[in-house]
Amino acid sequence: MSIMLKNVRLSFPSLWQTEKFGSEDTGKYAATFILNKEQHKTEIDKLKKLIAEGVKSELKVPNLPPEKICLKDGDNTERPEYQGAYIIKASTKKRPTVIDRDKTPLAEDDGKPYAGCYVNCIIDLWYQDNKFGKRINANLHGVQFAADGESFADATDVADEFEAIEEEEMF
Repeated sequence: MSIMLKNVRLSFPSLWQTEKFGSEDTGKYAATFILNKEQHKTEIDKLKKLIAEGVKSELKVPNLPPEKICLKDGDNTERPEYQGAYIIKASTKKRPTVIDRDKTPLAEDDGKPYAGCYVNCIIDLWYQDNKFGKRINANLHGVQFAADGESFADATDVADEFEAIEEEEMF
């Protein structure tokens, strides 16, 4: 079942190229979505309910440790932007649909969506039960840019740190 999350903040987007950890390519497109605990209470409760149901019916265990579940309490992380929120990471092997507010396709050169902006996204949960263990993961289907937000990237302009160089100072 597809789940639409509206007006969530985007973190660690790998929407145009597959995600990399160090020099390793995961082969997946991915993003983390930040759900404010107050604003997104209904969506968080729905996700928690689907996860609890899946643990029992699909994985046939009473519970899973938090590290095996894609929905995480941001207060248990060291990232300041995750405080007061839940986060959910979703990924896919096929590049997800990425569109603007008016539903026109976006390209990487458009500069959006970016880490820190607000997006709508479509995900679904899937229940892993294989040789790698039992987990609850999220598939990423699409992302729609919704609104600008404070960028998480370090956008410091360092041009003012340099001094002008006169021609005669060269060599």
